[in-house]
Amino acid sequence: MSIDKRVEKSQYEIMLERIGVILDEGRTKAYSTVNNILIRTYWEIGREIVEYEQQGKKKAEYGSELLDRISKDLRMKYGKGFSRRNVLDMRRFYLVFRKWQTVSAKLSWSHYTILLSLSDDLARNFYEKQCIKDN
Repeated sequence: MSIDKRVEKSQYEIMLERIGVILDEGRTKAYSTVNNILIRTYWEIGREIVEYEQQGKKKAEYGSELLDRISKDLRMKYGKGFSRRNVLDMRRFYLVFRKWQTVSAKLSWSHYTILLSLSDDLARNFYEKQCIKDN
């Protein structure tokens, strides 16, 4: 094998590594963008549910029948992802994080569903900050 072939192979490997870095960065950015859109979408769905329930009143006359109906109708129209539990989590997500500015783009929907299971605000805030800090 000539020296040129070894140099060429080395340059080829370097090019492949650079392509790998580009792909990894692109995938990370795509995941982050999709995650942000998903989180915002679920927050807005939660807001719609809460506003419909309250209909201008300070507090909702809550009924689980509404969540069952919403879940069923959304699943029929949009497919998976709208189980009663997930719809309930969307509603709770909005109730816990009333201001969109308090929602971190660094956390995924899975992170938020776990955080929503914590009833203690102090504990939830602590774990939210830890998740963000630890990436």
